[in-house]
Amino acid sequence: MAHRRVVAGPPEEGALLWEPTGEDRARANITRYLAWLAETRGLVFGSYDELWRWSVTDLEGFWASVWEFFGVIAHHPYTRVLAERRTMGARWCPGAELNYAEHALRRRDAHPAVLSKSEGRALSILTYAELYGRTAAAAAALRRMGVRRGDRVVAFMPNIPETLIAFLAAASLGAIWSSCPPEFGIRSVVDRFRQIEPRVLFAVDGYRYNGAAHDRMDLVAELQRELPTLEATVLVPYLSEAPPVGRLRSGRMWPEWLATPGTGAFAFEPVPFDHPLWIVYSSGTTGLPKAIVQGHGGILLESLKTLALHLDLRADDRFFWFTTTGWVMWNIMIGGLLLGTTVVLYDGSPGYPDMRTLWRLAEETGMTYFGTSAPYIAACHRAGIDPANEAKLDRLRGLGSTGAPLPPEGFRWVYEHVKSDLLLGSISGGTDVCTAFALSCPLLPVRAGEIQCRGLGAKVEAFDAQGRPVIGQVGELVLTEPLPSMPLRFWNDPEMKRYQASYFDTYADVWRHGDWIKITTRGSCVIYGRSDATLNRAGVRMGTSEFYRAVEELPEVVDSLVVDTGQLDREGRLLLFVVLRGGVVLDDPLRARIKEKLRRDLSPRHVPDEIHAVGEVPYTLNGKRLEVPVKRILAGVPADVAASPDAMRNPESLRFFVDLAGHLNQPR
Repeated sequence: MAHRRVVAGPPEEGALLWEPTGEDRARANITRYLAWLAETRGLVFGSYDELWRWSVTDLEGFWASVWEFFGVIAHHPYTRVLAERRTMGARWCPGAELNYAEHALRRRDAHPAVLSKSEGRALSILTYAELYGRTAAAAAALRRMGVRRGDRVVAFMPNIPETLIAFLAAASLGAIWSSCPPEFGIRSVVDRFRQIEPRVLFAVDGYRYNGAAHDRMDLVAELQRELPTLEATVLVPYLSEAPPVGRLRSGRMWPEWLATPGTGAFAFEPVPFDHPLWIVYSSGTTGLPKAIVQGHGGILLESLKTLALHLDLRADDRFFWFTTTGWVMWNIMIGGLLLGTTVVLYDGSPGYPDMRTLWRLAEETGMTYFGTSAPYIAACHRAGIDPANEAKLDRLRGLGSTGAPLPPEGFRWVYEHVKSDLLLGSISGGTDVCTAFALSCPLLPVRAGEIQCRGLGAKVEAFDAQGRPVIGQVGELVLTEPLPSMPLRFWNDPEMKRYQASYFDTYADVWRHGDWIKITTRGSCVIYGRSDATLNRAGVRMGTSEFYRAVEELPEVVDSLVVDTGQLDREGRLLLFVVLRGGVVLDDPLRARIKEKLRRDLSPRHVPDEIHAVGEVPYTLNGKRLEVPVKRILAGVPADVAASPDAMRNPESLRFFVDLAGHLNQPR
């Protein structure tokens, strides 16, 4: 069957937009995997749904097949795949010893491993052989510093090759990695790194963003003062060729630090399956960020499954995701190395010098998989960008979207203005598990507004208010079986109390993720936003993504935020905040049209009590709307308690809500 082209006009949720051809199905990695299962296990599945059901029922059989199919290198084998089958505290692959970095550097030839570009650097190429050699030198240098298994190595670094090399070197020794991008403020970085007591810091002297230079030397020096466990700092000259490294305590320059060759062979430290690989963080918009510990083996298996069987990456692909080192998509993207794929790194603004920058990068690098966020797709749509006619995208065969639900209009824009014969993979998961629960699949059709499937090995269900699984209805996104990449623990949480409270305080031994999801009768998924930001009007619950889709279809509205001030025991007010197109005024006729559209598209219950025009919607650095923090501010919580400014893209945007809260909370 040929690829289907999107039809004219706004597609309804579930409208068929694309189907894979027979050739697509035949060459897909998952097809090879199905054939391998039939040949080696005698397992034959007639559909993806059958395969998925086996993968979440026979967990040990499925994950053992992933291990064998991808040829995991084990210094010691596991005694069994899943020793304790419980969602919280599962014990995966006891006895196994391996190393993530050894798999990432398995390929050592002249094939490009990394293509990198930034606002301050031209496109560069690093082969697998060169990546291996530089990682070996970096690992030897870390050993000379005394870095050992379990030590923490942190980076205040952008998305550049040096960061990747430092991570692989640390992981090869069994050290534990953690990173923050240089645009983070000092408090955000200290709040994260101080928790884990690092020994070594990698940092840049500054960076360029949106055409402007940002010197960070004073901040690096302050980090040294704020992190008493630091023993050494390695400075990467990024903004300047000769930064003043002498201003730093125990400061060393990256070129000289890396130049001394190691003695002896480069050996990877075998570590237990559940040895910590890295520490990632919750967004930190409220309170101290949770330091989430994830392990070598769980991340390795989950990455191989997701990137190969769902995103369909192969060794000849060029894999890109627009991300910083502070978003988990960086951790996921560099997993492309596990498959011998070329990863494409970019550091800079996606809108500088204009919104075509990343599409030009796709042409320049011969990109085959373009990963981005739903807000970026919406921004390109609003800006009138037409990549199909403005860049050569003949090699592009996959486009990924995450960070927020992608509405049907976003699906249509991709197929009309990017390419009609690519697999659009809207995905949804979380930093907490370093993967997506709901994913794309090269064997399945793409329907507007829907994620194609639940991921293999991920027992995703929708729970109703009584905790019962439902199909075709919106419910809480839960996992009722363990996943290998679930956190090992939170740092400094020895009794697992914070961990349990974060995911398991609603249902016994069931992971509650905090999203609204609908699982269709076809097995596809629709995400409706965060369940803790739900709109509960007269008992009718609705996710915020539906609301935003309706409001932002109006040509006058550029962006929006909706907050229900109600609490569990009382009805509140529904407040809508809109960013208007230049020259548009929020007058009574426009208010009336907004309300009528919401009444018609959603329900009379979801007509806002108040509509306010704002200059900006508050966002995290990773592009997520601050719905819950704004709700807390409007309830009277101080802004610096409700949200961390250093974790925000535009902290000044909170001033409007602080002023409004003062008005709302005045005695009447």
